[in-house]
Amino acid sequence: MRKSKFMKSIAKAGICSAIVMSAITFGSFAQKAQAATPETIDLVSEGKAYIGTPYKFGAPAGVTYAFDCSSFTQFLFKGLDVSLPRTSTAQATIGEKVPKGSLSMGDLVFFKTNGKSISHVAIYAGNNKIIHSSSSQGVTVSSLNLSYWSKSYVTARRVLS
Repeated sequence: MRKSKFMKSIAKAGICSAIVMSAITFGSFAQKAQAATPETIDLVSEGKAYIGTPYKFGAPAGVTYAFDCSSFTQFLFKGLDVSLPRTSTAQATIGEKVPKGSLSMGDLVFFKTNGKSISHVAIYAGNNKIIHSSSSQGVTVSSLNLSYWSKSYVTARRVLS
């Protein structure tokens, strides 16, 4: 009798564990990284065509002679018929939130470079790299591993499905 109760409790524990693991797996399913798509590869490739383009705070939307960070992302996404707001703060409110460990090529990545609030946006380019318009270098590719970017990282958003 005692052995039977023991076996039943083990069976119940096993079922509970299976349910919990299924819930954890299912719950995180939408948060996984996605493989690069032709669309996201083209987005990053188009962005790289502008490497070296100067930075200009408040650069007008749609121009290509200079970009600030958010006009750069807005310009590139417009080429995919995705309308983004003009500022990095506003861009951080759209799309699906993505954990840093689940970044996929084409995700918008946001930083607090002013020490107060979101003040910079970049596009995740894969392999722990971002492409963005930097105030010091213009359009460039940077590593997320650099302490400057890792310290100021805030969040990421996926606007392409």
